[in-house]
Amino acid sequence: MSSDILTTRSLEKRFGGLLAVDHIDFSIPRNSTVSLIGPNGAGKTTFFNMLTGVYKPTSGQVAFDGEDITGLPPHAITERGIGRTFQNIRLFQQMSSIENVLVGMHSRLRGGVLASILHTPRLKREERQAHENARELLAYCGLSGHGEDYARNLAYGDQRRLEVARALATQPRLLLLDEPTAGMNPQETLEFIRFVHKLREERALTVLIIEHDMRVVMGVSDRVTVLDYGAKIAEGPPSAVQKDPRVIEAYLGTGAIASG
Repeated sequence: MSSDILTTRSLEKRFGGLLAVDHIDFSIPRNSTVSLIGPNGAGKTTFFNMLTGVYKPTSGQVAFDGEDITGLPPHAITERGIGRTFQNIRLFQQMSSIENVLVGMHSRLRGGVLASILHTPRLKREERQAHENARELLAYCGLSGHGEDYARNLAYGDQRRLEVARALATQPRLLLLDEPTAGMNPQETLEFIRFVHKLREERALTVLIIEHDMRVVMGVSDRVTVLDYGAKIAEGPPSAVQKDPRVIEAYLGTGAIASG
């Protein structure tokens, strides 16, 4: 078994004449937390979207756990064990928290169309178990007591947690988080850093994060990869990347050295 759970080789994405992702070689070590940083427009979310099947690469390869998944549709990638959240929260706002989590479980449920029509005893047992598992996931993500609340009525930080709960419901081995602390206050951000550590320790998850908040990056990352204009300009431990002159010029600003 490879020590890397995901790798890309010369991954490229063009939108007409725009080169959004420029032939990136990238890997995520198993059971690690890797952060992807860079200025706005650097290609980070486009890169995420290729890993999760939202975009098909123009060229290059994505491999997950040794299998070529390049260009597979999102549901097929989810079934293989990659879950994600989005930069802009994409919950079903008119559904309850528990219903949102149950949607995430859909790819793992075994009841077929005929069982649904006949409402067989096996399907009833599976539905009961799914609801129980959904409530456990909500509690795990700090949302106990919010199962019947509509997603639209949750506080912003709680909506972020609900997105993570829904992603966990797909039973991922690799979890991709796209700016998970955006809009959070400092206390919520600190709690999220602790939560990522808990995911690693208790669920043996590998985590890839797009993040602008350097406190989060420094607090959770084993390794940091930096993109600028779609190209990888630096990679390594967070303390080394923070002091890299190319990173400071492209993204962090000269004050980063003083704060590092």
